[in-house]
Amino acid sequence: MATDRQSSTFARESLNAHNQYRQKHGAPALFICPKLTKVAQAYADTIAQKDTLVHSNNGFGENLYASWGREPNGRDPVTAFYNEIKDYNFNSPGFSLKTGHFTQVVWKATKMVGVGKAKSSRGTTYVVYNYYPPGNYQGQFAANVLPAQ
Repeated sequence: MATDRQSSTFARESLNAHNQYRQKHGAPALFICPKLTKVAQAYADTIAQKDTLVHSNNGFGENLYASWGREPNGRDPVTAFYNEIKDYNFNSPGFSLKTGHFTQVVWKATKMVGVGKAKSSRGTTYVVYNYYPPGNYQGQFAANVLPAQ
């Protein structure tokens, strides 16, 4: 179980990484929402207990990350999500399974994020990010996923 200090450091690193990437795309900074963090932490605990990476479909935007071996810092998952930019076509904006994490990270209309992290009995670290308002709505990509400036 992570200490409160470790959890807050991880959340702060995650928030900073989100906001650095969002700034590149003209999206306003996110802030951490305690309610979303409770939801994200509860779900991180659930998937760590089940030791399986499956979306919750809880109505919030959601990015999931799993790490085996090295303990991730808060920047690692967000960078992995952002690196999907290589597969995103700004000339034909829309949803793709290859880019859905990236588009949620930089989704301009999203204002808040919650961060949860838990470790399974086999040592896998699961990370859950919940977003509000959620992103990845068809017909809204051109207005919300802007090219890097």
